[in-house]
Amino acid sequence: MSFPWAAEPSPRPVTLDEAAKQAGEAAGWVEENWSTWLSTGLRILLILVVALVLRMLIRRALTKLIARMNRSAQAVEGTALGGLLVNAERRRQRSEAIGSVLRSVASFLILGTAGLMILGAFKIDLAPLLASAGVAGVAIGFGARNLVTDFLSGVFMILEDQYGVGDSIDAGVASGEVIEVGLRVTKLRGDNGEIWYVRNGEIKRIGNLSQGWSTATVDVTVRPTEDLDRVRAVIAEASEAMAKEEPWNERLWGPVDVLGLNEVLLDSMTVRLAAKTMPGKALGVERELRWRIKRAFDEAGIRIVGGLPAPAEDPAPDPTAAMAPPSAFAAPTSPQSVATTPLTPPPNLSK
Repeated sequence: MSFPWAAEPSPRPVTLDEAAKQAGEAAGWVEENWSTWLSTGLRILLILVVALVLRMLIRRALTKLIARMNRSAQAVEGTALGGLLVNAERRRQRSEAIGSVLRSVASFLILGTAGLMILGAFKIDLAPLLASAGVAGVAIGFGARNLVTDFLSGVFMILEDQYGVGDSIDAGVASGEVIEVGLRVTKLRGDNGEIWYVRNGEIKRIGNLSQGWSTATVDVTVRPTEDLDRVRAVIAEASEAMAKEEPWNERLWGPVDVLGLNEVLLDSMTVRLAAKTMPGKALGVERELRWRIKRAFDEAGIRIVGGLPAPAEDPAPDPTAAMAPPSAFAAPTSPQSVATTPLTPPPNLSK
């Protein structure tokens, strides 16, 4: 009979022969597998070293490529129109964004491949893992397809340099000045100061108003009796004087051309002017051209006409307009009143 409070029997001591036997088995197992462990460890170490070295070399090459792009932008900046066509700060931001994306993609691919190779070195079956990753990727692709679309659109916009910070663009869904370019969202500042957040995947077309050049177009309407040669000469003199002054000598990229008559009417004729200007400066050039042409026409005695005629003032109302005309029946002696007066019967007819 055993009691619960009774002490448990102590384990049997291991004899020397049993310990020697267990040590021999462990040594034999280690001797059988040490070569496999060594080869696996060396293989894993080689994979890590190759992956890290390859990642370092690719990142260094991308960094040198970005630095070379920045140096080329700074070299172009000192040339004629370099500051207008190539903005060094914009080029730097674009190259940094491209470099960041490429470095992240390279690191993901290299380290991901190295991780799969290490798992394969441990004799782990990768087929279920790859199948699960494929299913998860399909599910994430369906759920986040808009995010993927925005990201890919942003990457291609940056790579193709479709627009940059400071550009005035028309993106279809919104228009304004670009204040930030991201991989998913582009920020625009509208004409009234509002900020538009536009997803890159929603942008179907882009009109960049800050690349290349703009066209300033001005219509001048004068009387049809004016001398056209004199009008052309006055316009040419005013535009040449404008092109020699600052800052218009930089904003005008060509002479102001008189294209000819755009419209001829009985009481007016319209002369159209056009000039090639710096991108985004056409509106200011048009205003200055109108100002100078108006002053030149005033000095030359040429009158500018056009617009709707001023409405004529209404005459003062006639106080007698609401009065009825005098009636012929108002006078008792008038023939009309006499004709309508009833006849009085003779006195002898009453008897």
